[in-house]
Amino acid sequence: MRRFNTSAAGFDAAFTAFLDERRGTSDDVDAAVAEIIARVRSEGLAAVLDYTRRFDRTDLTEATIAVTADEIEAGAAACEPKVREAIAFAAARIRAYHERQRPADAWFTDEAGVELGWRWTALEAVGVYVPGGRAAYPSTVLMNAIPANVAGVERIAMVTPPGRLQPAVLAAAKEAGVTEIWRIGGAQAAAALAYGAGPIRPVDKIVGPGNAYVTAAKRRLYGVVGIDALAGPSEIVVVADGANDPDWIAADLLSQAEHDPAAQSILITDDEAFAAAVEAAVERHLSTLATGEDAAASWRDHGAVVIAPLGVSPALVDRIAPEHVEFAVEQPERLADCVRHAGAIFLGRYTPEAIGDYVAGSNHVLPTSRAARFSSGLSIYDFLKRTSIVKCDAASFGRLAPATVALAEAEGLPAHARSASIRLNSRG
Repeated sequence: MRRFNTSAAGFDAAFTAFLDERRGTSDDVDAAVAEIIARVRSEGLAAVLDYTRRFDRTDLTEATIAVTADEIEAGAAACEPKVREAIAFAAARIRAYHERQRPADAWFTDEAGVELGWRWTALEAVGVYVPGGRAAYPSTVLMNAIPANVAGVERIAMVTPPGRLQPAVLAAAKEAGVTEIWRIGGAQAAAALAYGAGPIRPVDKIVGPGNAYVTAAKRRLYGVVGIDALAGPSEIVVVADGANDPDWIAADLLSQAEHDPAAQSILITDDEAFAAAVEAAVERHLSTLATGEDAAASWRDHGAVVIAPLGVSPALVDRIAPEHVEFAVEQPERLADCVRHAGAIFLGRYTPEAIGDYVAGSNHVLPTSRAARFSSGLSIYDFLKRTSIVKCDAASFGRLAPATVALAEAEGLPAHARSASIRLNSRG
């Protein structure tokens, strides 16, 4: 864990270097992924099954690669009742939040008499990648599949590495409207969703988090299919004053550190004594967490405490452009309203980021690695397309055609110009 003070000499350079440490992509990973994608594209299911055998040590066939409807029902039924109830509770809130995002079609006539508008339509098929390594994540299923379902996507295909499918994941898949599940993971799963492989039909877009290989595959497959984002390790910034309970803030910081040794947790506070108390509380929590090993590595290598006046915290947050930021202060809106770059903002002492991960209703699929500067979290809009609609009659065409001809000729595109002038000259 690093400590910084904005008043110290060299702060800007040192803090920038700290933020840049996690950047970069392995050339070895990218080369391996390129080979996997090429094989899946050319060999289809045979390549997928071969990679599953090699990487996941699981022998699958065309008959066993799919999770059957009976398996989904049995798995969902085996989910612990209180977990099943929590899934239903979270799903209802996530659905309600995303239904409010639904955009409207529009149709109007402008001052030239041209009829203009737009129409929203859902993607036909979406693939959802659900990790199966460190833990089972039913929340990942809910957050990725429910917005697609609300948008009207007809086919939602889920892929997850082979092995025992956790009942909570199956219960979430059923709740979220997933229509098919395939026992494959890694870059080969992303390639199968993009190009198709045996019974796995291609999709239009791939969403969901994965390891470095999955992320590299999504980067390479973009253009063949759409993707949600190139997810990096999780991040949290907590802006807190000395009136907080240090144990609460320490737990908030570790809520992201436990995801991955490469995750990043940063505390910004104006109270040095409080900062020290939080650091001590982090160590106490680490001694009792089942995820303590990963969380400790994250905090040690990528954690930071920044001593700064609270008034400069929005500028620091914008510089970090984090996935999550909490404002645990007396009047959080005053600071949060000044923030431009953040995936999600949590206001007040009783709004820990974990609420957003599960049941607030907002989506927890958020931009990382400073992508909050130019992108947003997952929403219904990721599963919709907007089509423009234009209609001219003879009179309104006559008003638009001369400028069309002039611009087309200026660009050296005579066929464009002629397609307008030929109509203009033959009217009446």
